[in-house]
Amino acid sequence: MSISKNTFLYFAYGSNLLKERIHINNPSAKMKAVARLSGYQLDFNYFSSRWNGAVATITKTPTDEVWGIVWEMDMKHRQTLDRQEGVHTSIYRPITVEVETREGETYVCRCYELIRPLEEDRRPSRVYKEVIIKGAIQNSLPDHYIHRLEKIVDNAYDGVVEIREQLIDQHKVRSAA
Repeated sequence: MSISKNTFLYFAYGSNLLKERIHINNPSAKMKAVARLSGYQLDFNYFSSRWNGAVATITKTPTDEVWGIVWEMDMKHRQTLDRQEGVHTSIYRPITVEVETREGETYVCRCYELIRPLEEDRRPSRVYKEVIIKGAIQNSLPDHYIHRLEKIVDNAYDGVVEIREQLIDQHKVRSAA
């Protein structure tokens, strides 16, 4: 499937699975497909004060796969996405990956992986994990993969997180309209 030269494809596997999350900074994002990235596994690393726990990354493995969403986004939001992912502070680096949909279509997408070496305590906060799971459910990722996400051991932090507050406020605004 072709895309406009004014857009790019982004494969999301973490909090940006949730439509409301990605739209906070990248309102042009349009869902293209559910897809899987073969030869990688979902992992967590690097304590983020934004989420009060480790954040998602992908690591190469020969036999695993990561399910996610292909978003088509305006080129004007590429820098916004890079900033959100901490490219300028060397937290994540953009990479190019090829993903495959359930129907067998392939897409070449921008994706992000953490740069830092894996740490011993890589547990995400409960808040972050719930955002990922909500995004997976919202976009109908495979049930077996959602069950894998639910089994991830978190650090039990379920307190205030700025992004969750933004998502709650967004929901209140839409509900009032």
